[in-house]
Amino acid sequence: MTRALIVRRAGPGMSLQDRGRPGYLAFGLSRGGAADMLALDEGAALLGQSPELPALEMAGMGGEFEATEPTRIALTGAPMRARIDNESVTWNASHMLPAGSRLSIGAASAGNYGYLHVGGGFAEPERLGARSAHLAAGIGAVIADGAELAVGPDGGSQTGNLIDAAKRFDGGTLRVVPSLQTDFFGQSELNRFEDTRFERDIRGNRMGVKLNPEGEGFHTEAGLSVLSEIIVPGDIQITGDGAPFVLMSECQTTGGYPRIGTVLPSDLPIMAQARPGAALRFRFVSLDEAVALERKSAETRKGLRRAVRPLIRDPRDIPDLLSYQLISGVVAGTEDEGELA
Repeated sequence: MTRALIVRRAGPGMSLQDRGRPGYLAFGLSRGGAADMLALDEGAALLGQSPELPALEMAGMGGEFEATEPTRIALTGAPMRARIDNESVTWNASHMLPAGSRLSIGAASAGNYGYLHVGGGFAEPERLGARSAHLAAGIGAVIADGAELAVGPDGGSQTGNLIDAAKRFDGGTLRVVPSLQTDFFGQSELNRFEDTRFERDIRGNRMGVKLNPEGEGFHTEAGLSVLSEIIVPGDIQITGDGAPFVLMSECQTTGGYPRIGTVLPSDLPIMAQARPGAALRFRFVSLDEAVALERKSAETRKGLRRAVRPLIRDPRDIPDLLSYQLISGVVAGTEDEGELA
C-alpha cells in the first residue's frame, strides 16, 4: 500500500488546504487556500519542512485517522482535544503516529479551523498548480469517511517539539488599509467605524464572515453607484443592511457592495478563527504602515523554526519514546540553565 493517512471518520467541512492558487482572478477564481495561513507556517516549523506543503483543514471538529506507516504529524490552528490510541497528545506540537494507531481529534475548544500536518505533506494530485480544495469553485471536495490520502516522502525525523501559537482565537483588532471606496464614507462614519465594537455573526464560512455592529450600521449614498469590480480576501464590504462582511479565502472575484477598507493579510487569521459572538474592532493604518507590518509578519513567520522547543513529557507516558530526540532536549535544557545562572 502507498504511504497514506486513512481517514476513518471525517468531521464536517474537512478539506485539504495549502497556500492556494494566486494568479487566476482574471479567470474568475479566487486564491483559496487555508483559512488560517499562519497555521501552515507553524506546522511547517514543527516538522522542519516547507510551509508550501498541504495540510488537512478541520472546520470546528476533527475526526479519526490511521497511518499505513509510522508518520510524523503536527497539530496547529484552533486547539482541539487529541489522542493517539488512549494517550492524550499536546496541541501546537509534533508527534509520531505509529502505523495502525488511531489518532482521534475532537471539537475545537477555541477558534474554528484546526490543522493536521504530516511529515512530507499530502501528495494528492495538483489541480491548477495547487492541492487545496476550493469548495466554492468545485475544485476538489470535502474529505469523506474512508478516504486514503497519499503522503509524500519525509526527509525529517524529529518529533516531540512544541511551539507557542500566535494569539488569534478570541477576536481582537483588525488593521485595515483604505480601499478605493473608503472616501465614499464621510469622515464621521469612518471614525464611528473605528470606534464601534463588532461581534462575529453566526453566518460565516470560507467565502466570508458577517459582523454585527453595536448600534446602527454604516451607509453611503455613493454606494448606490458602485459597479461590480475585482475584490480580494480581506476586503470589507458594507452590505445593504449596513453590516460589514469580511471576504475570506474563497470569496467571489467581483462584487458591487462598497468596500470601506481591506484587512491586512497578516490579520486575516484573527478573522478566520473568531467564533460567533467574538468581539472585533477595526483600525485604519496607512499604506506605508501596512507594508512595514506585513514585512515584520513575514520575518516572524520565517523565524518560527527558532521558536520551536522540546515538548517536555513524562517518559513513562510516551509509548513511542525512542522516536523522540531526547538528547537535543537535554542540551537545550542545559543551555537554558546556563543562561539563567
